[in-house]
Amino acid sequence: MTDSLQLTLVDEDGSLRRIPLAEAPAFARPTAPLRSRVVYAAVHVVPQVHGDNTPGAPADIDWDATLAFRRTMWSRGLGVADAMDTAQRNMGLDPAATRELISRTADAARDALADPEISAVFPADAAVSDLVVAGVNTDQRSEQSLSLDEIVEAYLEQLRATEATGAGAVLMASRHLARTATSAEEFEDVYRRVLEQATAPVILHWLGTVFDPQLGGYFGSDDPAAAADVLLRIIEADPAKIRGVKMSLLDDAAEIAVRERLPEGVRMLTGDDFHFSHLIVGDGTATTEPGAEQVRGEYSDALLGAFAATAPAASAAVQALDAGDPEEARRILDASEVLGRHVFSAPTFHYKTGVAFLAWLNGHQQAFTMVGGMHAARSLPHLSRTIELAATTGNLEDPQLAAERWHAMLRLAGFDAPEGSTR
Repeated sequence: MTDSLQLTLVDEDGSLRRIPLAEAPAFARPTAPLRSRVVYAAVHVVPQVHGDNTPGAPADIDWDATLAFRRTMWSRGLGVADAMDTAQRNMGLDPAATRELISRTADAARDALADPEISAVFPADAAVSDLVVAGVNTDQRSEQSLSLDEIVEAYLEQLRATEATGAGAVLMASRHLARTATSAEEFEDVYRRVLEQATAPVILHWLGTVFDPQLGGYFGSDDPAAAADVLLRIIEADPAKIRGVKMSLLDDAAEIAVRERLPEGVRMLTGDDFHFSHLIVGDGTATTEPGAEQVRGEYSDALLGAFAATAPAASAAVQALDAGDPEEARRILDASEVLGRHVFSAPTFHYKTGVAFLAWLNGHQQAFTMVGGMHAARSLPHLSRTIELAATTGNLEDPQLAAERWHAMLRLAGFDAPEGSTR
């Protein structure tokens, strides 16, 4: 701890306080592929600072910064989950920008595999789909209501386009399907028809209403157990077409119940930003002793928006599992989960603001801006608590830079924050 380095914070009542600011933790970059878990970070997009980032305007993306952020994930041995809700899908990222994002990220992944430093932290036979998976939805259709046949065709249009880039596909929950389907059988029929056309195994995404209120009754029921039965029937109809399931219900018991019933070879990728620590570490039988083969145990792999904000820690935790040290992995992930619970606090669908805020603090984008003006979706005290937790959980990559940027933001808001140096 460097006692002279201070962080000024603003509380809910507008009062200021200061805390000591610790040095960044020494999270080592991997030098070999991560073996114990498959991990994808669901990443955000960075808009042009000078762009028209107002609600309803087409997304004007800073491609250099956006793709550079993805390379930071790969350099840590993490895959990237792109064009999903963290990238503001259905909250500012329009269909044209979505298509371009998937194509550009897949091309960047192809280039990364030719880079010795990045290829060294992925398996020798890694493909583009190991570095990037991308959301497939029906949101290119602007109509509120579509027939089931139209929903299938909209899914297939995006699936074909995504597969053509080399990216893996994540079959996302469709608002159109949530509005149109009247029974579990109709959900099963739509998924069956789409999966029949997939040329490679896909990841299914079960997104809860805490993330998107328009997805009520998905898979035919508001009861998670009944909906899980439908999801499992979809998977069991052709398990070879399913690479994994991403569950984002913020309900760890529901995830474990589904995980226990998955067919052999189908992964559970947790999307639970409240409980990911124990879900990923699992029951203790899945660690890998140095030099030994992986032992499959009861655990979840990961596809998490929280890991876009905590990539160094996420990578370090899997490295600890690889080294046979689940206690260290749990310590690292428990700390990150504290930060995740705040970033994803209600209204949960505004968590993207915290992800972009932390990317700015950590030097991954020039300004704290978001597509559609969503950087204004959280209060100053909420952001203050975000940087406080990032600091105390070891998730500020350059604490002095983060403090300087945050203090400048406070001064702009009229608060008494240190000028220049934080010392």
